[in-house]
Amino acid sequence: MHSDISSQHAQPGSLPHIFSVHRNKIPDAIQRLRPVNPVSLSVSSRTDTGVHALSNSAHFDLQRKNDKLPFTEDVLVQALNFHLGTEQIRITRAHRVPHDFHARFRAQSRTYVYRIALGISHHSLLPLTDWDLCWSLRNTELNVDAMHEAASLLLGTHDFSSFRAVNSDLPFKNPVKTMDVISIQQGNSFAYAHFHREIPSWELTFTSKSFLYKQVRRMTGAMVAVGQGLLSVPQLKKILEARDSLAYPQGMAAPAHGLFLTRVDYRDTDLQLSPQLSEELLTSTRKD
Repeated sequence: MHSDISSQHAQPGSLPHIFSVHRNKIPDAIQRLRPVNPVSLSVSSRTDTGVHALSNSAHFDLQRKNDKLPFTEDVLVQALNFHLGTEQIRITRAHRVPHDFHARFRAQSRTYVYRIALGISHHSLLPLTDWDLCWSLRNTELNVDAMHEAASLLLGTHDFSSFRAVNSDLPFKNPVKTMDVISIQQGNSFAYAHFHREIPSWELTFTSKSFLYKQVRRMTGAMVAVGQGLLSVPQLKKILEARDSLAYPQGMAAPAHGLFLTRVDYRDTDLQLSPQLSEELLTSTRKD
């Protein structure tokens, strides 16, 4: 049920399951369809080791032999899922897209959800269905009003240099990002309706066109620290305004296993074929 490896893999649509699968599994499934072209899968969003994905997207070119018509979307979904077998990943949708479409660069927004469970003094208190799928805190309560204040501070366009971890992409990524959504809602255990006791849970949702390396985990860690009274909102403001990754307190970032990529959204116009190409595909299908 959980992602023990980097989930740099996806599909031409979205997947409703948490997946743990090597990055070559989908290309392997595509190869089983016997394309005549080399297969190259371009993924919209790459996640760190331990981070989960409920939905992701990718694009690839698939050319069949001259005497074979292109796969329909439904047939492609069924065929790929058949070849994926028992892997913990499923293709849910496929779209034929324009030649200049790119799953990563045409994405208009990405949404992440971070799950938090409260009052967990020992891992045995957490249902098996939530192991490694949330951040378990000993705290029985968080100051959610203060967390909302922290969210308001981070909302909008800022230089988030203080909230990115150092990696090889550091010199090339623009640290100015726009947070379109930062929200805090009560959550539930995955099996809350069948568990013997209620576990107080919260979900933090973040939506932006793109994020910096470990930005969501660092924002989450800071917001939770505010909720625990370990960090004040004025202190958080100073961290943000420092625009320096070294200004972020060491050890404050939230762990990877509570984070989920839940949505990747595109403009409808970016997914639409030209009228001429649509007519050509329709004509070839009729001839069949």
